[in-house]
Amino acid sequence: MLTSLPETLLATAVLLIVISAIQPLARWLELSSTVLLAGVGVVIGGGATLLLNTSHTKAFDDAARAMLDFPINADVFLYIFLPLLVFHGSLQIDVRRLARDATPVLVMAVVAVLVTTAAVGFALAPIAGMSLTVCLMLGAIVATTDPSAVVAIFREIGANSRLTRLVEGESLLNDAAAISIFTILLAQVTGNQPVQWLPAAIAFAGSFAGGIAVGFAFARLMVAAVPWLGGNRTAEVTLTLALPYVAYIVCHQFLHVSGVVAAAVAGLTVSAMGPSTFRPQSWQFLQDVWAQLSFWASSMVFVLASMLVPKLLLGATQWDMVLVAVVMLAAMAARASVLFGILPLLERSKLSPRVPSAVKATMLWGGLRGAITLALALSVTEHGGVPAPVQRFVAILATGYVLFTLLVNGTTLRYLVRWLKLDHLSASDQALRNQVVAIGLGEVRDKLRHTAAEFGFSAPASSHVLDSYDRRMRAETAANTFDSAIGDRERVTLGLITFASQERSVLLAMFEDQVLTRRVMESLLWSAESMIDGARAEGRYGYIQAARRRLQPTLRFSAAQWLHRRFRIDTPLMHCMAERFETLLLTHLVAVSMSRFMRRRMEPVLGRRVTEVVGDIVARREDLLQDAMDVLRLQYPGYAEALEARMLRQIGLRLESEEYAGLRRESLIGEELHDELLRGLETLRQQVARPLQFNIQSGIDRRIREFEIFADLQEALLHDLAMSVTTRFAVPGERIYRVGAKAGSLFLISRGMVTLKSGRSGGEQVLGTGEFFGEAELLAGLDRRAARARAGSFCHLLELDVADLNRLLHEAPDLKLRMERILATRDSGIATTAGDVSQPVGLEATVAGN
Repeated sequence: MLTSLPETLLATAVLLIVISAIQPLARWLELSSTVLLAGVGVVIGGGATLLLNTSHTKAFDDAARAMLDFPINADVFLYIFLPLLVFHGSLQIDVRRLARDATPVLVMAVVAVLVTTAAVGFALAPIAGMSLTVCLMLGAIVATTDPSAVVAIFREIGANSRLTRLVEGESLLNDAAAISIFTILLAQVTGNQPVQWLPAAIAFAGSFAGGIAVGFAFARLMVAAVPWLGGNRTAEVTLTLALPYVAYIVCHQFLHVSGVVAAAVAGLTVSAMGPSTFRPQSWQFLQDVWAQLSFWASSMVFVLASMLVPKLLLGATQWDMVLVAVVMLAAMAARASVLFGILPLLERSKLSPRVPSAVKATMLWGGLRGAITLALALSVTEHGGVPAPVQRFVAILATGYVLFTLLVNGTTLRYLVRWLKLDHLSASDQALRNQVVAIGLGEVRDKLRHTAAEFGFSAPASSHVLDSYDRRMRAETAANTFDSAIGDRERVTLGLITFASQERSVLLAMFEDQVLTRRVMESLLWSAESMIDGARAEGRYGYIQAARRRLQPTLRFSAAQWLHRRFRIDTPLMHCMAERFETLLLTHLVAVSMSRFMRRRMEPVLGRRVTEVVGDIVARREDLLQDAMDVLRLQYPGYAEALEARMLRQIGLRLESEEYAGLRRESLIGEELHDELLRGLETLRQQVARPLQFNIQSGIDRRIREFEIFADLQEALLHDLAMSVTTRFAVPGERIYRVGAKAGSLFLISRGMVTLKSGRSGGEQVLGTGEFFGEAELLAGLDRRAARARAGSFCHLLELDVADLNRLLHEAPDLKLRMERILATRDSGIATTAGDVSQPVGLEATVAGN
């Protein structure tokens, strides 16, 4: 160990300088910076060892000793660096896109690790002179891949985004799988016991499941705590920094489950919920800080781990190199069997999207090993319970294999990607690029011409620059194959994706301005991303299906309605109603604000006809949205007005803030005055942001008075009726009750349309606002439904329990007679429509039409 702290800090500073210098050098040499860092680490470690052992000079002994005695061991790698790197790796992944490739990612992360462990273990056992357990442990050590070098190469050369996503997703969990298997096998080696496969498999599954649960729970707790930090960005980043270490250590030290899985799942959870939890500027700040932390950590890991290579390879023989070659071939064969054997089976069974052969070949050659493999090998050499021959065997073979993958695979991967043309745009993307560039160059040229005239640039200088833009425009226009390369169907899909993506950006801007709450933001953001995914997968049909899901009540809303109807617990439904009101209103505002975007940006790129088709699809969605809004506005007009007024005030505060910022930039007001104005705005913003009070029973008595059947009812009975009914909202196509269901209540249609279908005759009848249904069985004394009721539009229903209905009919006998007459008329109407085929209504008709 180093004798003093200053020497440790000096050695660290020197390594940081080396890391900084390597970045431009790697670009110049067209090598991955990670591969170059590993090479530099080997040189530093080997050079320091040589200097200490030479008798020619003693001048550099202190510096060499400082590098070789650097306070680094396996625990430092596994406890300090690993949680941080795993968390950041999952934090930067798009969870929704990764979910589409969940099957191939899990196969590569878990199945490939198991196959590689077995292949290496059984290949070495007959020739290595070690037990099968030791050979399997080595297989687990070399089974984990390191994506940093691979992903860096992919991003530098612009490789296919799906390829990058597959490699990143694989790396998230294969560390956890390999470490879990390694831990089980290490216990067997130190205990001199044979592997018991069933207990080992159960332990492996339990370790994974436990890590998932703990990581998700800790991440949700952290996300819930973020609003309490008052928007302090430094405090928010600090909280996220603590999260992976808490999850990792609690799992590893106390619960004995996978801490790596916990850190990865925590990062994925924060990645999924972060945009709707952190303000956009805070989220970007968090991403930037974590990128810097990850860069320092990954660079230091590679340098420090590589410095240990000469030590780990000490005493290697020619036979050891033969064994390294066996490890290399077995690991490559195992990875190839999974990529070209198991994945195609999953593709044919529709369990996985197709992975092109070029992508599989790149993933095969890009299975680099790195710091985690070295750290696990180092932990074996530091374990007192592992025999010395086993320590040497593991150290030499694991280190030799890491060096081979870095120096051979890592240096040639870039050329393989280019040879397979995975760095090229698809034909449609290339056509879109030419179209966008041609349009963009035209707009830039026009703005430049105006700027040159405004500032009085000379005619020769202006002409020279403008002529260069004209030449570029002609070249892009000549190469433009947009009209022939992209058909109308693809353009409509592209338009819907563009529209939904811009909608997501508008929502983020509104969230930054504090116009919407975190929970509503989360719901709207996930809906926008669902529409993007739906359009990508199934075109306009997928987009409309996602829009339909947005307008449907959530599981939380349905549970709140059940509590309201069953136990008269109104508070959850009040909160859900307030959020639904806000969600619908904001969706409407965003859709209206997007019309200008469609005219200015989408139409020049996609063409007028395609933009009109996209506009029609969006207009249908807006009609359905307006229908859902009308149901709520009619019942709760006061709350709708208050909500609109609050949103308008929040927009006004944002405009006021922008005005003051402009005055500050123009030096019309000073910094002190500007800060004072912002403090005043923040006070007003906090006042406006207070939750509005929502009364679920508001207006019920007024709505009941509008039902013709209750026109002659006494005021006291009307009041009792209003206090007895419960509220229910239904979406188009929702089944209110089925034939044979328990008949326990009467329904009043406050707003909307309901279709009744007789279970006996099959006839149908449509009922609208002001009518009621469900009374036939109650008046006849039946306890089961004889018809089916389904919502034909967005409905606001008032539900009256059978006990309350019987009490009301006892107090008002004439009411029962009127109901029986209406029922007789309705039965005759249903009889005349028996045999008719009902048409889809509402959103179902919209979807069917597309």
